[in-house]
Amino acid sequence: MRLPFYLSFCLTLLSWNTLSADINWPEFRGSDGNGANFSAEVPTDLSDPQNIAWKAEPHGKGWSSPVVWGDQLWITTATEDGKQQYALCYDRNTGEKKFDLLLFENEEVDEAHMTNSYASCTPAIEEGRIYVHFGRYGTACLDTKTGKKLWERRDLPCDHHRGPASSPVIDDKNMYVAFDGFDVQYVVALDKETGKTVWKTDRNIKYNTDNGDWMKAYGTGLLIEHAGRRQLIYPSAYATQSFDPETGDILWSIQHGGMNAAIRPIYRHGLVYVFPGHGKNLLVAVDPSGSGDVTASHVKWSAGKGVPLRPGPVFIEDKIYMLDDDGVVSCRDAKSGDVDWIKRIGGNYRASLVCAGENLYAFTDDGHATVFKASPEEYIEISQADFPSGFQASGVPLDDSLYLRSVKGLYCFRKPKP
Repeated sequence: MRLPFYLSFCLTLLSWNTLSADINWPEFRGSDGNGANFSAEVPTDLSDPQNIAWKAEPHGKGWSSPVVWGDQLWITTATEDGKQQYALCYDRNTGEKKFDLLLFENEEVDEAHMTNSYASCTPAIEEGRIYVHFGRYGTACLDTKTGKKLWERRDLPCDHHRGPASSPVIDDKNMYVAFDGFDVQYVVALDKETGKTVWKTDRNIKYNTDNGDWMKAYGTGLLIEHAGRRQLIYPSAYATQSFDPETGDILWSIQHGGMNAAIRPIYRHGLVYVFPGHGKNLLVAVDPSGSGDVTASHVKWSAGKGVPLRPGPVFIEDKIYMLDDDGVVSCRDAKSGDVDWIKRIGGNYRASLVCAGENLYAFTDDGHATVFKASPEEYIEISQADFPSGFQASGVPLDDSLYLRSVKGLYCFRKPKP
């Protein structure tokens, strides 16, 4: 007999170390990169003004997604020309601005693509500290109570060519971030207390080209533990590598082709799911137990159609719910890669899928929103809405609130109190 959908979700919570038990949202797409909070109870009708608890209009241009700790919600922003870069903090309950901090001023900046910004890297936050990153322009640690800058680094070189976008991740000791540029490609670990370099490992990937445009990537890392071995998984152009978080040694690598990898990897069912970006293989499921080059030995399955380049997916139990850049949503079996259903909803997408409770939220780059059920049997639409500006950042579902950053607005959706 098939379990009711809600009960099925509850069993999932017991078996996964998911975000549903979290009261904070510390990194890009949450602590496990899945963009989901199965216990969140948020509005599904985003067109109803009564469901908007507050709205703010951050200055500048920035694609970074919100991070939340306690009552604080943080984003970054920059001037359109990239000459000034800021961190903004809001009270997540009321929308009141708490900090507006000018962190870096740049006399010269490299080109950023019109679809990118100079503040596209999502911060990482923990109790008392937030780690903000703007690629080569600067990385800083701030005291979240005072806004004071505790340390900064401006000596990590990289020609991002189209603009930076890789977001940092943290553990109990270090902050990790990748610099996958036109000229150099490396991953670095910085001591969280001091900002000093703990290790820096060059990619040393054979890209099979001398065109730096095909060596770029915008990936965010994922820390996992598999079979007792801690790993830091970092996709790049052409290949994905696993690093020892303590030493920076490369544990294994897989060659999958592609470039501009932007989607954060996800770890489920003993597999790491990697999204390589432009190329033949758009999704690769890898067994992370190997060592060295595991291309021929540890790939369980791969897919090249109906897979996004930029919007991150959501994993629920044995299913992957995906939204590709051109508005095709699908449900796929996570263990085999088989497609269960597929539906074109239209639009162009860069923001990742968001899951709150049993529902999925999709946002176009021109401001259209679609809410649909996370159903493994078929596509079931719930609602649609339109916003004054489009979406590049990914949403945050927490408790009874859904936080959304559009190009020109910052929203909190919350059901009105009786």
